[in-house]
Amino acid sequence: MAGAYEFDVEDVEYARPDGAPLLARLYRPRGEGPFPGVVEVHGGAWTANDRLTNVAMHEALAGSGVVVMAIDFRMPPDAMYPASVIDINLAVRWFKARAASMSVLPGAVGLLGTSSGGHQAMLSAMRPRDARYSVAGLADGAGVEAAVDFIIVCWAIVDPLARFRMVSSNGNQRLVDAHNAYWPSEADMADGNPQMILDRGESADLPPALYIQGDKDDNVTPDMASRFEAAYRAAGGAITLEMFPGAPHAFVARDPESADSRRALDLICAFTLAQAKRG
Repeated sequence: MAGAYEFDVEDVEYARPDGAPLLARLYRPRGEGPFPGVVEVHGGAWTANDRLTNVAMHEALAGSGVVVMAIDFRMPPDAMYPASVIDINLAVRWFKARAASMSVLPGAVGLLGTSSGGHQAMLSAMRPRDARYSVAGLADGAGVEAAVDFIIVCWAIVDPLARFRMVSSNGNQRLVDAHNAYWPSEADMADGNPQMILDRGESADLPPALYIQGDKDDNVTPDMASRFEAAYRAAGGAITLEMFPGAPHAFVARDPESADSRRALDLICAFTLAQAKRG
């Protein structure tokens, strides 16, 4: 999708938990708007990377006419679950509280997450009012909730317990260590688990969803995306699963110019822009 908009980029501080600033990179299309808006949550096995990880996605969205807020959040070794989800919940509220000043269209604010960021984005989208996640105050956003109007996840770890058991059995020590650094226990992996929330029949927000997944992704169980799609639909949510034959984990970050990456970026932009019409 060719970018129709020039855009401005700036870094802002959106929170300061325990005195440590959390930064976000804002991408704002030039134009009258209003535009749909996206809060982006990077991946990195819950333990690595930052707001600059998915620049290709940010720039594609901004160029198509979307306001993007790409966030940093607390990670191990400084903080374990649920600290990052608290930060994401706050970031969504911060963004929504400033929607008018940033020319963001009400009713068209979503989350985008990749890999472990896809897990955290989906969890936040499904539990926007959970008291554990919404505990951080927002002085200038009283009454603003973290509910979103749509959700996009790419190669997401939507069942962290199943992934932990997979990497434990196949000897992927790097990912075992990452799970153990982020999750206090397997019980927490089961609790903060989008797939198991659906399987347990818990009440959850189910905004329209786009799920992008490669079928040669050895970072997830082979059926992770299809199981989640089926459960999301069964619970009453609208979800589109787009499979990419032969694509590995994080294929857009690996090669943003590949044909698969361009197709994925086009799908992400088109789905986001469609929310403006729906909203």
